[in-house]
Amino acid sequence: MAAIDGLPPLRDVIRTHDLVAKKQLGQNFLLDLNLTAKIARAAGDLSGCDVLEVGPGPGGLTRGLLAEGARRVLAVEKDARCLPALAEISAAYPGKLDVINGDALEVDVLSHLTPPIRVVANLPYNVGTELLIRWLTPAVWPPFWESLTLMFQKEVAERIVAKPRTDHYGRLALLAQWRCDAKIVLHLPPEAFTPAPKVHSAVVHLTRLAEPRYPADGAVLSRITAMAFNQRRKMLRSSLKGMGAGIEEKLVAAGIPPTARAEEISLEQFCALARIVKG
Repeated sequence: MAAIDGLPPLRDVIRTHDLVAKKQLGQNFLLDLNLTAKIARAAGDLSGCDVLEVGPGPGGLTRGLLAEGARRVLAVEKDARCLPALAEISAAYPGKLDVINGDALEVDVLSHLTPPIRVVANLPYNVGTELLIRWLTPAVWPPFWESLTLMFQKEVAERIVAKPRTDHYGRLALLAQWRCDAKIVLHLPPEAFTPAPKVHSAVVHLTRLAEPRYPADGAVLSRITAMAFNQRRKMLRSSLKGMGAGIEEKLVAAGIPPTARAEEISLEQFCALARIVKG
C-alpha cells in the first residue's frame, strides 16, 4: 500500500517496539493505513478541530487523523508500551499530537482540548460501550464534542442505529438517537485487524443535535427504558408496574397500547410517556 506519511509501515512499528496486542486491554490493532485514513475522513473536515482519540495503540488511526489534516490530536493510551511508537508520530508532526498515558475512564481530557472537538477512536472492546454512554449522558447538553466517529463490534454498532421492531433495538438505540443523528459509515472484517477478533466490526458516526429530538426528562426516560427493556418480552403494563399506580392510563395517554412490548415502541412514544410520568 502507499504510505500516507514518511513513517514506517505499522507492521514494522509493532515489530520494532514488540507490541503484541493484549487481550486484557481489549486490543486489536488496525494496520492498514488506507483504512485508518478512511475512518479519519468519515469524521469530516478536521482542519479546524481538536480530535480526541482513545486507545491509539501503535498509532495507525492517529497517523490517519494527522495525515487528513487534524488541527491537533489528543491521544489517551493506557498501555505504556505504545508510548515510544506514538512519540515517533509526534516528532513527525511537531505540535500536532499530545499523548496522555492513562485510563480514558479517569482522565480529564477537557483541560487538554480546545473546541471545536471531535472524538475519533478505534475503541478498546472492553470499555467502548461505557465510554459511549458517558459521552451521550453529560450533565449538560450539548456536550463538549461535535461528533463521535467510533469503531465497535458490529453487533454494538447495530444496536446504536437500530429501529423499532428489530432484534437490535433497545436502550442504546434510544439513548443515541434521542440526542444524535447516528449512522454506520464503514464495515470491517476480522482479518483487517491483528490479532483478528472473532467478530466483525463497524464504524458509527454520531452527530450531536443542538437539543434532544423530543422533549423529555433524561432521568425519567432512562428509568422507563431500563424497566421496559430489562423485561422486553413482557407487555409494558407488566414491565412498567414499578413506575407506580395508573401506568396503564399513562401508556394510553402517550398513545401506547398497554399490551405492546418495548421493542415495538418508538423513541417519540417513549419520550411522550416520560413527559406524562414526570408531569
